Order: sequence, then C-alpha cells, then structure tokens
Amino acid sequence: MTAEPYGQDLFSWSATISGPPDSASKGGNFHLKIDFPADYPFKPPKVQFMTKIYHCNVNANGSVNVDILQSQWSPAKKIANVLQGL
Repeated sequence: MTAEPYGQDLFSWSATISGPPDSASKGGNFHLKIDFPADYPFKPPKVQFMTKIYHCNVNANGSVNVDILQSQWSPAKKIANVLQGL
C-alpha cells in the first residue's frame, strides 16, 4: 500500500493497494485517486479507483461508497485506515 501527493498539490494524492491474498483480486495492484476537501480532516476525502474494478461499493466511475468515507467518518482517521478499509 502506498499513498503520496501528486506533485506540489497536497490536496490531491495517488495511492496503490494490492488485492488481498485470499480473494479473487489476489496479485492485483489497484490505483486510486484521493482528493481532500479544504476542510479536511473534518470532512472525508473523496476516493476513486483509477483501475477498473467491479465491486458493490464502487460505482461505474470508480468512486468509492463506504461508511468510513461517509457516516462513519472521523477526523481521527488516517489515510492508512481508509485504504485498509477498502
């Protein structure tokens, strides 16, 4: 798992996660875009898969729809927590 800013823009990051070893995604590397709002950490980041993925929590555009990025968001959460929860 990696996550880092795109160039000089600290509000836009790229990330990569690997498929879990005991899943159909085993061996896969998935690229994501993370956009932080101006009022982060009080509002959650927007996370979008750039790699095509078929999952019930990911829409056709790659946008992620999970509780930890909506109703379960907390300013105490770190990006590592978010990526591990995907």
